[in-house]
Amino acid sequence: QVQLVESGGGLVQAGGSLRLSCAASGRTFSSYAMGWFRQAPGKEREFVAVTSRSGGSIYSSSVKGRFTISRDNAKNTVDLQMNSLKPEDTAVYYCAARNSVWPSTARADFGSWGQGTQVTVSS
Repeated sequence: QVQLVESGGGLVQAGGSLRLSCAASGRTFSSYAMGWFRQAPGKEREFVAVTSRSGGSIYSSSVKGRFTISRDNAKNTVDLQMNSLKPEDTAVYYCAARNSVWPSTARADFGSWGQGTQVTVSS
């Protein structure tokens, strides 16, 4: 298990950008697939992006081309750069870790979660 702490959320106008960061504890960070999920009020938590330990990535169709996930295995961090933000991106964003070399888009495949950080996009 790894401990995860997100930061970087906030309020931004539509069309703006935010960068979320997730700091992980533990010596085996590089062996984990790392993901970002989000949950809007009244909705299920949904997949946003995931990166494998080698840096390969998968994005949901709703954010592809606007968001970029990146990791720094030396610093035990994974970031989510969010550009061209829309009001429908408003949600609590969660960092998650999967103890596997294989990435996944399924929430149930991730065993460690951060506490979440709020992102609000105003129109």
